Amino acid sequence: MTSGFIRKTAMALSMTLVMAAGTTGVAQAKSMDEVLMGDHRSAKNKARDIYRHPKETLEFFGLKPDMTVVEIWPGGGGWYQEILAPYLHDAGVYYSALNNPSATEGYYFKSKQKVMARLNSNDDLYGKVIITELTVPKKTDIAPAGSVDMVLSFRNFHNWQMSGVEKDVLAAIYKALKPGGIFGITDHRNEDTNGKDGYIKPSYLKTVAEEAGFTLIASSEINANPKDDHQHAKGVWTLPPTLAGDKADHDKMRAIGESDRLTYKFMKPAE
Repeated sequence: MTSGFIRKTAMALSMTLVMAAGTTGVAQAKSMDEVLMGDHRSAKNKARDIYRHPKETLEFFGLKPDMTVVEIWPGGGGWYQEILAPYLHDAGVYYSALNNPSATEGYYFKSKQKVMARLNSNDDLYGKVIITELTVPKKTDIAPAGSVDMVLSFRNFHNWQMSGVEKDVLAAIYKALKPGGIFGITDHRNEDTNGKDGYIKPSYLKTVAEEAGFTLIASSEINANPKDDHQHAKGVWTLPPTLAGDKADHDKMRAIGESDRLTYKFMKPAE
């Protein structure tokens, strides 16, 4: 056996190993399109993309696969969790900040059970997720201070406001972000809300965010819905996906679609 043959064989084996490693890496470092089309997402969740515009929304916020990201209160459904965790799995860091994960019964207990069932279902998608806690005012360290590139919140501000903790949450987000870090938020909007219908006043969000130290650097109409007139018997929950109102009105509500939403991009000022 000649030395030339040995070298060629070694090179071929090396290339095979590199290609295999590359294939494994690609399987983990999925593009956003691959994640959105993935089999891990149910047909029901994919059907909601037309209302929630996940690709456009995350691109607007500036999400990159090598970022350190916190998602606030992903909830039991984990609609964005099943997008963010796989997307950030290979090169980034993804924190899920849960609400009251130590609960032993009730809504928060069931929510955590659903989250953990999802995270334990596939290590290639969810194996690197870091669970933290945001239970205001007791637990507010959602990530090490000044370590995070982006914090994301999807339809949560109305809950913070109804509980009177919105300023505490914003302070926790500000603390976790690096200087120049981004806080991206969507929520149901109505400047004339009564504060109990699930909608929020965009002007109030901007005011308290600025008081917390943030600068609003961009807004988008990606998640706007002009069909939503904001006047519903059971508030925003009258609309899909909850459909809390009269069953006779469900088809009408489905025709409207999900709520009219703001999409804001705030920044923690660079030092």
